[in-house]
Amino acid sequence: MLDPQLLRNNLDLLADSLTRRDLDLDLDRLVELEERSRRLRHQADEARAAQKEAGRQIATLVDEEKEKAIAAAQDMSDRVKHLSGEADRVRDEFERLWLEMPNLVDATAADGFTEDDAEELRRIGDQPDFDFEILDHSGLGERLGIIDTERAAKVSGSRFGYIRGRAALLELALVRWAMDRVVAEGHEPFLPPVMVREHALVGTGFFPEARDQVYEIPGDDLFLVGTSEVPLAAYHGDEILDRKTLPLRYAGYSSCFRREAGTYGKDTAGIFRVHQFEKVEMFVFCLPEESPSEHDRLLEIEEALVRELEIPYRVVNVAAGDLGASATKKYDIEAWFPGQEAYREITSTSNTTDFQSRRLNIRYRTDDGTTPVHTLNGTACALGRTMLAILENHQQRDGSVIIPQALRPYTGFDVIAP
Repeated sequence: MLDPQLLRNNLDLLADSLTRRDLDLDLDRLVELEERSRRLRHQADEARAAQKEAGRQIATLVDEEKEKAIAAAQDMSDRVKHLSGEADRVRDEFERLWLEMPNLVDATAADGFTEDDAEELRRIGDQPDFDFEILDHSGLGERLGIIDTERAAKVSGSRFGYIRGRAALLELALVRWAMDRVVAEGHEPFLPPVMVREHALVGTGFFPEARDQVYEIPGDDLFLVGTSEVPLAAYHGDEILDRKTLPLRYAGYSSCFRREAGTYGKDTAGIFRVHQFEKVEMFVFCLPEESPSEHDRLLEIEEALVRELEIPYRVVNVAAGDLGASATKKYDIEAWFPGQEAYREITSTSNTTDFQSRRLNIRYRTDDGTTPVHTLNGTACALGRTMLAILENHQQRDGSVIIPQALRPYTGFDVIAP
């Protein structure tokens, strides 16, 4: 949630940000509602003060004058109730619309509206030069007997998969490897809940924008998270943090669930785009002036992890129109998938500034009171997609896949063979 004072003090900034996102929100209506809400609240406060003063005067009156004063006081009470109720109604309408307002786009975010408009910042690593016919991850999974989507479809429907044998051990190895690396970088490990109440999804900005992507558990007022960013962000909800403890750096491992609404026909082969997957996610609470450098720091960690796995990749600055509601700026790391002859996203990191902390009411104390912290998130390892990138880039002529050196102490083996 943005500071509503922007409507009074910097309307042009809001309008420019919406234009860069290619969104059409009624700013005039928001300005009107915000002004009416403040005006009605002021009138209600004035009426309440007059009512209290009239109450004090009644005690000094007698007979007919007292009866008239009591009647007038009742009228004042009715007016206070009316004005307060109207102020609440207008404020509720304002807040409902204000929740739809996304974060301000950073001036350095790339221009454009789709993933194709992302600005490429750099490419790292050489694409493997195979001298044999290669397979994509779907073909590799079938040949090696380590990915079974056919039986998963029988059990759960489309966009699910069974990960078997050494591939299952490889994913588990990725969990501990990634967690060890980010813990060494100062992140405290968490195993957060994957079911949350609605306020956590509203607070992180996934509601209302991405509600159609979230699985709901009817009857329990709970929702399955699409990332551990949600429970980690909400962990300090309604708290005032000690400035001396900032930044707080966490890392959560969890299963994640996404409906993938609107992706019909996209990435249907294999398990690149699925409804259930696992991630190690980094999360940071910090001082406002620290968030740009924390964003760079998270990206550096993500790049170091991908390099360690010997996977060619590129870094892109995501286009403004492709940002989620909470992000002011976002970097994606896209791994090279030789079976697709394309770079595809495997991790991302976003600076959400004070957008989430305002919604979740997370502050730190200053000399002048309290102010919202800044929050950031970054994927240390999306296990499924990272495993697929390993399979495709490290496949061998004999049909086997070589395990990257960094993972061998965690897997206990150095090859997945047919």
